[in-house]
Amino acid sequence: MLGGTLVTSTGRSRANVYVRDGRVVLIDEEVHAAIETVDAAGLQVMPGMVDTHVHLMDPGDTSREDFPSGTAAAAANGVTTIVEHTHGHPVKTVLDLNEKLAHLKSRSRVDFGLAAHVWKEHIGDLSGLWKAGVAFFKIFTCTTHGVPAVEGATMTAVLTEMARFGGNCLIHCEDESLTAEAERRLREQGRTDPGLLIEWRSRPAEEVAVQAAVIIARHAGARATIAHVSTPEVAGLVAFARESGADLVAEACPQYLYLRENEVLNEGALRKFTPPARIRDDHEEGTMWDLLRKRAFNHISTDHAPSTLDQKSDGGFWDVHFGLPGLDTTLRLLLDGAAIGRLRYEDVVALYSEAPARRYGLFPRKGRLGIGADADIVLIDPDRTWVIENADIISKSGWSPYAGRSGRGAVVAAYLRGTKIAEGGKPVDRFEGEFLPGEGA
Repeated sequence: MLGGTLVTSTGRSRANVYVRDGRVVLIDEEVHAAIETVDAAGLQVMPGMVDTHVHLMDPGDTSREDFPSGTAAAAANGVTTIVEHTHGHPVKTVLDLNEKLAHLKSRSRVDFGLAAHVWKEHIGDLSGLWKAGVAFFKIFTCTTHGVPAVEGATMTAVLTEMARFGGNCLIHCEDESLTAEAERRLREQGRTDPGLLIEWRSRPAEEVAVQAAVIIARHAGARATIAHVSTPEVAGLVAFARESGADLVAEACPQYLYLRENEVLNEGALRKFTPPARIRDDHEEGTMWDLLRKRAFNHISTDHAPSTLDQKSDGGFWDVHFGLPGLDTTLRLLLDGAAIGRLRYEDVVALYSEAPARRYGLFPRKGRLGIGADADIVLIDPDRTWVIENADIISKSGWSPYAGRSGRGAVVAAYLRGTKIAEGGKPVDRFEGEFLPGEGA
């Protein structure tokens, strides 16, 4: 890569990046002989993005999404590594993991890690899964997507066991008793309007679950990430626990930076995700961006969990799937945030590449452009403008909650271990993705 501006988490410099056998072998201002060159003049050169919260529904019912389509969206939009877990066909045992790996052979366009789900009946399988290479364990504190809640004593047992063998987890925090009681009351009232989501999956439900999770994690000495933090108050609870010595971080998602709480009233199921959008006004939006810039959030992920437009309209509000697509749009939104001064470009690299790679044991192979790292490279035109259109969405969903939004900063090309996997917003028809065993393997 010649003549570009190398962007790292700590700064920018004019430098040329040299690659051999899929790895970065030299970064230098001088031009050296090469078999093949790529002209990056006028472009930013970033490490590939690392999205550690992705649902591709594969294997299982792939009508919503699968690895070929989901990783096509990832590659075309600068994401070269994902960590995936599907709720429809969860990994609970080593056998499940091995079967999934066999199924995914030659189905991914980007490198991938896999997460497992925590089931009360399978606590004894956690250590074996960690040694087999899962990236983390997903824990739900409320029954969601058919995955049972992990609460109280069970949570204590799970996190104590993970601390014993050095495991890592991602916790979806909404209190089971509060969400279940709210659902009972709302159904009894005959509510079917989209506004019920705000009362069902409430702010107190998230805060109560976070408070319990961080207390248990701190006492157990476990590593935990609080998933898709939706408000400054929740971010503050995580920060307080971390300052008290707990190995806890907060994950951000773009839907909690851009989407407004009241949108569900007009958009209905197209805004059915949980926790729901929380922003009520410009002040709250600005506060979330401030926290992101100040690194109150450790990293950003999509929580890519798409459904098609037909699926989002098939049935009443209670019945349709939770979730939004995000792989097609997240990097674009962050680049625009940098273009208008909400972030720095260095922050984009830190939050969407380096920090998630560090958190889940993928660094230094992933999340950086340095000697010995995988040559996962994204070329960015910071001045290229765009408008998000449903027709351009590569994910199986075929739509975006950000449709109609315009901005600046786009992916020109993406490379996985030195091989081009996307150009001009389109994936190359290659399935070069490899499984990345987690740090316990």
